[in-house]
Amino acid sequence: MARRYHEGRVPAAFVNIVDKVLNTGRACSLWPMSFGLACCAIEMMATGASRWDLDRFGIIFRGTPRQADAMIVAGTVTLKMAPVLERLYHQMPEPRYVLALGNCAISGGRFYQHAYSVVKGVDRIIPVDIYVPGCPPRPESLIDGLRKLHDLIRTESVADGPYREGERPDFHLRPRELS
Repeated sequence: MARRYHEGRVPAAFVNIVDKVLNTGRACSLWPMSFGLACCAIEMMATGASRWDLDRFGIIFRGTPRQADAMIVAGTVTLKMAPVLERLYHQMPEPRYVLALGNCAISGGRFYQHAYSVVKGVDRIIPVDIYVPGCPPRPESLIDGLRKLHDLIRTESVADGPYREGERPDFHLRPRELS
């Protein structure tokens, strides 16, 4: 349903049909970029292999951010890797989505208390849409997270307009420090 509808311009029924067609196409052809940094990346690769087969959902891993519409951050992000992660995120075209895979990506994991060089959560650097907990999470959990991303994509509307660079929605931000 169109959330921001301007009277007199486009009928709401037309916007709803366009939303349904575009969002179904975007959700069923998701191209994530894998940003694997530790043991969770092994589970992410296993999910893309023949036993769990992400291709059946239309999910094909891309090696470049310019062709990806989602990023799966799997593993421990260090302070030295944080600027690289942010740069890759900004190279992705809009709309873009981020999945934090594993406890280390979500909150710093077991390194939270004693490692000075670990970022205590990817959401301190870039906005995260879906969190998949586990150490490491099973492939079924990653598939469930990607299905939730499909549901998130299907709720968007073309009437909402694009996000502007540098302006993130408030629901993505948490007031926390980088380290």
